[in-house]
Amino acid sequence: MKMTGAQILVETLIEQGVDTVFGFPGGMVVDIYDKLYDKQDKIRHILTAHEEGAVHAADGYARATGRTGVVIATSGPGATNLVTGIATAYLDSIPLVAITGNVRNSMIGRDSFQEIDITGITLPITKHNFFVHKVSKLADVVRKAFELAQSGRPGPVLIDIPKDVQEAVFDFKKKPVAELAKIPVCDENDIKRSVQLIKESKRPYIYFGGGAVRTSIGEDILKLADRIDAVVGCSMMGLSEIHSDAPRFLGMQGMHGRYASSVALAKADLIIAIGARFSDRATGKTEKFSLSATKIHVDCDRAEIGKNVPVDLGICCDIKDYVQRLTQACPQRKNTEWIKKVEDLKQRETNAYEGLPFLPRDAINIISDNVKPDTRLVTDVGQHQCWAAQFFKFRQKRTWITSGGLGTMGFGLGAAIGSSLGTDTRSVLITGDGSFGMCLNELATAVSYNIPVTIVIFNNHALGMVRQWQKVFFDGRYSNTNLDRKTDFVKLAQAFGAKGFKATDKESFEEAFRKAYKVKGPAIIDLTIKKDSLVLPMLKPGGTFNNLILRREDISDAEK
Repeated sequence: MKMTGAQILVETLIEQGVDTVFGFPGGMVVDIYDKLYDKQDKIRHILTAHEEGAVHAADGYARATGRTGVVIATSGPGATNLVTGIATAYLDSIPLVAITGNVRNSMIGRDSFQEIDITGITLPITKHNFFVHKVSKLADVVRKAFELAQSGRPGPVLIDIPKDVQEAVFDFKKKPVAELAKIPVCDENDIKRSVQLIKESKRPYIYFGGGAVRTSIGEDILKLADRIDAVVGCSMMGLSEIHSDAPRFLGMQGMHGRYASSVALAKADLIIAIGARFSDRATGKTEKFSLSATKIHVDCDRAEIGKNVPVDLGICCDIKDYVQRLTQACPQRKNTEWIKKVEDLKQRETNAYEGLPFLPRDAINIISDNVKPDTRLVTDVGQHQCWAAQFFKFRQKRTWITSGGLGTMGFGLGAAIGSSLGTDTRSVLITGDGSFGMCLNELATAVSYNIPVTIVIFNNHALGMVRQWQKVFFDGRYSNTNLDRKTDFVKLAQAFGAKGFKATDKESFEEAFRKAYKVKGPAIIDLTIKKDSLVLPMLKPGGTFNNLILRREDISDAEK
């Protein structure tokens, strides 16, 4: 059937199973929007307040559902406004297809109005990108983009379509969705070598990341841990894959991770890393990271193996197949002394927190106790993100939505909108006054579509995480981190058409949260916390996890 390029694009999106797209119209995508108008019964379009909000929403949609998020933007500033969101998805391996319009082929390279080389700009932050010169190539390019975004290690793909290609006519034929290429299974010799290393160990630790979430192998990891009597920890990207109350699970490890999880990793004699990349936030000083431990690194991306930390056995394979086969191959083991040591670490962690008045932790616990298991917990980036990662009790997979690799302030509200729309569930956004100020315009989107998002602003009138570093490592020289803005977030919520609540302590927050969570659409809670509330544990720059700062009393030693 003869169709314009714009029609072909929309029909191919439908063919690929797309039911929701996020975006903002403009002159170089007006043809696409005209054809979307004809297919409103097949594709729901969410109009955001800004293109950055749209790409974060598509990202949140993808994280919450496991499907590919789709965003559309016009040329020039519309396209460049996507860059931060594309980079966010790239660093966290999120499947995303970004579609941009551009000026006509005949105008390319002439500095035409709103012309930009968006494929050149995004080349380092996409798995692949396409400039579609001819309408005859368009449908197959879109199909390839979805295949690339979802295959192997997922990631964002960009398609740039000139306006004349959108207008041109070509014959469209529907095709079945391509099967994704299968990731090779593990070699039997690698299984045998892994079994031998496990037999030689006395203090095994299984460390997993976002790859485990993508492949949904939490239960498989716990079975392996039971078989070899290991403890389990994860990167920030691995949270929610395993139930927080699982007996062997120690929680997030890393610079601001749980004490027992981080120290146990440092004391382990065998680390089995699965779908994680040993980022600097997870290792501290890489030259001193777990030097006495044997390391097995398993990932579907060969480029990650040994990139940051030397490993004894690197295996590029299907990680689910590896874990299942390794569990079957391993004899039952007992490491009684190791498990006792880890229990002692957990008790020390509990003792450090016990009895201390600490509103951020109490607020996270209240949220955790009052939400449904399928509620998506979304964060921005900063202290509030780390408190949420430390204290929230996850009970269902894919309920943790955060920017881990890029650490994007302003990510949260768009992602909460996309998460809620993708799953038809409520999202709770935990943010800070600094992060929320970056993209609060998307509150207009949440109100316009009556999206159930409960927003909790941890308001310390500061850029809390940077200020914490200034306090601990820069002698309290608070350079441009004290915000002290006059913004009244309750009135702001009302101005946008949302509900607003104010809280200053544990009791008032619990009452406010119960009310806000029941609001059918968006609601904001402005929670006042102290400027000097700290995220602990924390790691001194260049330090190791054997000398984590666990308590305020340890800070003076860190400054030396």
